[in-house]
This record gives sequence, C-alpha cells and structure tokens, in this order.
Amino acid sequence: GFAPEAFDGVIADNRVLSRHLVTESSVAEIARVLKPGGRVLLVVDSVVLGMALLAEQDCWPELSHAPSADVLLVPWPDGSLTRCFTAEQLTETLTDAGLELEWVKPRTVLSASTVEMVLARDPRSMGRLVEMELRATESDDYVGVHLVASARKPG
Repeated sequence: GFAPEAFDGVIADNRVLSRHLVTESSVAEIARVLKPGGRVLLVVDSVVLGMALLAEQDCWPELSHAPSADVLLVPWPDGSLTRCFTAEQLTETLTDAGLELEWVKPRTVLSASTVEMVLARDPRSMGRLVEMELRATESDDYVGVHLVASARKPG
C-alpha cells in the first residue's frame, strides 16, 4: 500500500473503477492517498452503456429496472461484470469518500460505431458530429456511455 496523503493526483481510467465492483472502497483508497488539495480524474461506465449492453443481450426485465437500480451490474460480452453509474450515484460515491466534486460530464455522447457509420455515409460530416458532441456535453442530461468526473480532497 501507499502512505496516506502521498499523491497530488490520481487518474483512474480505462474502466478500472467500473470493473472493481466495490467502487466505494477504491474511491476511499484514492481519497486516503491524496494530499489535501489533491485531485482525482476518473472515468466510469454509465447507466446508458449498461442499458445498451442489457438490450443487446435481450435482458428486457433487467433493462426496465436499470435506471432506478441502486447498483447496476451488467454482464460484459467477455463474461466479466461492469458496474454502471448515473451522475448522481457517482457524485454520492465521491462525496461519501470525503472528496469534493468539481464536475461530472459525459466522456463522449456518440459511440464509435455511430461516428464510423456517419463518416462512411458522408466524410464531410465531421463538423456536424463535433458540433453535436459539444452541444450534448453542455446539457444536464448525461447521455454518454462513460462519465468523467473531477474531484478534489479538501484542505
């Protein structure tokens, strides 16, 4: 383990917190090792992604309960599980660990397959895609498949 208050910053990306199903313990550990004033930047799978995965797997009863679930665990195509979050759940996880939320945003709204399909149809549509992404990330609706959050340790 690391000493308490050893780091100025922590980056948790590549679905690491969604693959660790007890995310609260991981975030508490991040808070423990951050120096006062230190920051964390993290990325988690969103409920939007979880619902898409459930739909692809024809899990309709589970899908109907997904938006209101306290904890949403979804089978990933490789057999593992992923934990999916709403912005509110992510905020609660960070604040319960003693961190101050700075912001939560979708990483991206459009899936890679959507971008590829649109560009294949019209290679000149990149500007419209970028404009759509920028407008969507200004919204209070978190529609992306991943959520990015920034938080700091008080002090």
